[in-house]
Amino acid sequence: MTANSFDSVCYRTEQREEQVALRNLKNGEIGYSFGCTHAGETIQVRLLNGEMDSWNRFDCIEDSVTEPTVH
Repeated sequence: MTANSFDSVCYRTEQREEQVALRNLKNGEIGYSFGCTHAGETIQVRLLNGEMDSWNRFDCIEDSVTEPTVH
């Protein structure tokens, strides 16, 4: 993810309280943003299974998924 995309995701997450859908480029997982760490350029995400994780901005992109799917 570019620096501009990271800033946009973080702004929407922290100022607008949106949960932005992201895809991890290394493992394909989908997560929803709930926080950012600007110093480390990471985004805190909640995975579809409810677990929490932290992804480096270089390891993820914004995804077009809008709603989590329930299995």
